[in-house]
Amino acid sequence: MNFLLFIVIGCLAGFIAGKLMRGGGFGLIVNLILGVIGGIFGGWVLGLLGIDLGMGLVGQLLTSVIGAALILFIASLFKK
Repeated sequence: MNFLLFIVIGCLAGFIAGKLMRGGGFGLIVNLILGVIGGIFGGWVLGLLGIDLGMGLVGQLLTSVIGAALILFIASLFKK
């Protein structure tokens, strides 16, 4: 059940990050996939910085949105 929740939060984070990024990211499906990957990446980056947003649903969503936005930004550098 936790894995399913992780996927749902990642997809929601990818959607939100796609809306936040200028240009809308790479399309809905790719943004959702990058959101799931961004959840892992965001947790890693915030852990390196010593930032803990909490383990609740909101903290996980914020961590995933930050990670997805970072991944979308990095991917947009290669898109050009």
